[in-house]
Amino acid sequence: MDFNEATLDFIRRHADDDVSALALQAGKHPGVDMQAALAQIAGRQRMQAKVPSWARQEGIVYPPQLPLEQCSSEETARHKAEIVEQGDGERQRLVDLTGGFGVDCAFLSRLFRTTAYVERQEELCRAARHNFPLLGLTSIEVHHADSTEFLRQMPPADMIFIDPARRDSRGGKTVAIADCEPDVGALEPLLLAKAERVLVKLSPMLDIFLAVHSLQHVQAVHIVSVVGECKELLLVLDRGTTLSADEVPIHCTNLLSGQPDFSFTRRQEQTSPCPLAPAVGAYLYEPNASILKAGAFRSLAYIYKVEKLHPNSHLYTSDEFVPHFPGRKFRVEACCGFAKKDIALLLGTDRKANLTVRKFPATVAELRKRLRLHEGGDRYLFATTLADDRKVLIGCRTAADTASHH
Repeated sequence: MDFNEATLDFIRRHADDDVSALALQAGKHPGVDMQAALAQIAGRQRMQAKVPSWARQEGIVYPPQLPLEQCSSEETARHKAEIVEQGDGERQRLVDLTGGFGVDCAFLSRLFRTTAYVERQEELCRAARHNFPLLGLTSIEVHHADSTEFLRQMPPADMIFIDPARRDSRGGKTVAIADCEPDVGALEPLLLAKAERVLVKLSPMLDIFLAVHSLQHVQAVHIVSVVGECKELLLVLDRGTTLSADEVPIHCTNLLSGQPDFSFTRRQEQTSPCPLAPAVGAYLYEPNASILKAGAFRSLAYIYKVEKLHPNSHLYTSDEFVPHFPGRKFRVEACCGFAKKDIALLLGTDRKANLTVRKFPATVAELRKRLRLHEGGDRYLFATTLADDRKVLIGCRTAADTASHH
């Protein structure tokens, strides 16, 4: 963490400059540790969008690129703190077994009297020891240790946070908890022997129901998206909870979207009626990424009183506008089949639209080519299949754009 004065000055003066351009000037600054300086400038620039409150703090040390890519954003870290704050139980001591860059640890630690940050990479521990005091976080102890060894030897805590890494280094799809390091399923008895509650952060690639089935004490599942992109799968484990997988509440959140949260259980999903639409109504709805990930298709239709276009399309319709639907909302302008004259009438001369395909036998690229369609504009086209198996093209505009028309 010890940069010479010339390097610190260079970092300050070039904080917002293009890193690639700066790298070409290395020869002009012999007193500057250019590799270190560029890593710090690039790290801060990356954090300006991801964790702005840290990027504003001068002197924060940024580790290599991978931990920065893997760390939580400020929005998702704050959301975890809200989940913990709403829960029961004592909040004296928190243990974060997989510290990383420390963003989750920092936001969660404010709720506890003392916090232990545990990390096996020495470089990240050095950064944490330097950064936490700068951020006013003086109650966090930094431990350079293996998480499983630390867990075995540590005294009891009120809460444990753990964010296991995906084992597949080739970037392949991991669907099970056992594919992660450490394996939370194998550690569950020890985790809950050491703490009343455990918050587990998992990749959104994982299979939710496989995860819930492979653990014994899941109290709640939280699926977190940020403006339409699914970011995290969170499991709250509680020593005193033994719900069946079908009874565990699943909470779907889409941060920064202004959309309401949606909560359901697997049992509700299995028993909810889900009427199919006889035709496309005046409005079309597409659920947000958290709901699509959760598979809350029947319960969503039941609660919001909308009808599904097809059992497998995950598009919904209604004649009355449902303003609080948790997803994208459109006013339908036209719906047609794929006869040339119908398509000509729908598209007109303006061959520009945002195209989505759902339960349809062609990709976006294939259909765009066939329709000679350009991306963009304020029109939306959905190519899909109706309940009677007819293939249709639905032309819409966002409901917000058309709100003044009725």
